[in-house]
Amino acid sequence: MLNWEERRMIVKAAKLYYAEGWTQAQIAKKNGVSRPVISKLLNRAKEEGIVEVYIKDKTVQTVELEQKLEKKYGLKEVIVTAGAGYTPEMVLRQLGKAGASYLSKRLTGNKKIGISWGASVHALITEYPYERKEQVHVVPLIGGMGNNFVHLHSNQLSFHFAQKLNTSCSYLYAPAMVESDDLKNRLTASKDIAEVLEEGRNVDIAVVGIGNPVVQSTMEKMGYIHENDIASLKKSQAVGDINSSFFDSLGHKIDHPLNDRVIGLNLEEINQIPEVVAIVEGAHKINSVHAALTGGYIDVLITDDSMAQALAEE
Repeated sequence: MLNWEERRMIVKAAKLYYAEGWTQAQIAKKNGVSRPVISKLLNRAKEEGIVEVYIKDKTVQTVELEQKLEKKYGLKEVIVTAGAGYTPEMVLRQLGKAGASYLSKRLTGNKKIGISWGASVHALITEYPYERKEQVHVVPLIGGMGNNFVHLHSNQLSFHFAQKLNTSCSYLYAPAMVESDDLKNRLTASKDIAEVLEEGRNVDIAVVGIGNPVVQSTMEKMGYIHENDIASLKKSQAVGDINSSFFDSLGHKIDHPLNDRVIGLNLEEINQIPEVVAIVEGAHKINSVHAALTGGYIDVLITDDSMAQALAEE
């Protein structure tokens, strides 16, 4: 019995080979595997009855969406999970499983991985299997202290992920957002905080969520921003945030005081990380995700088919 990831890879290879006319070598290069691996996938497609004269599988629709979004936004990879008929909790869990599967394949060799915060990132780490990858080091990309929604904070997620990998992690002992520029400057000047922020700037892979700061804001629920902040962000035309740094509809960082009070990597620093993986769902975030992709902050997008379809039509 094929699992979801195996079926997705087989259908993707089959569609490129039979419908798009790609060679096995081209498909192998795109997926970072050897040509014999692709040959085996194509044979398996026939064995499983996925390929006859045409490709027949419900996953074809999601594979087509993946390819559309890869081309549209110039992404390294897009992974789309089926969400029709599922509850929001089930969709989030499916996303978490897809994200965990992708990340597990990427964490080979000595690598540093940066972890942001939020419900989608939490879902990925929750679904991640226990493995022994002592050569990997986990780094929080933003501060996070307080009593509310502790399980979504970057420090907690980094610790949880390090446990899954049986490896080490750093801790950023600071809030995600402080009351003034002066306090931020004093905190980031301290050796312990400065060193972890520098570690974050030098990770190989970052896992982030994408937020909508003005609609159903998790930052508001956590107490980091309030009604007057949301009104001010709307006035500044903020449509999204990554790592609690706010941007407009074109993906440009907005000129807003809150952007100067975050203790974590900013958008420019996120953009310098070799591979940024975003995991995101929620109809209220469509404009936020489109802006983030337009801004070029994301290399790999993991989302559900509803979001993917909306982005394809954006």
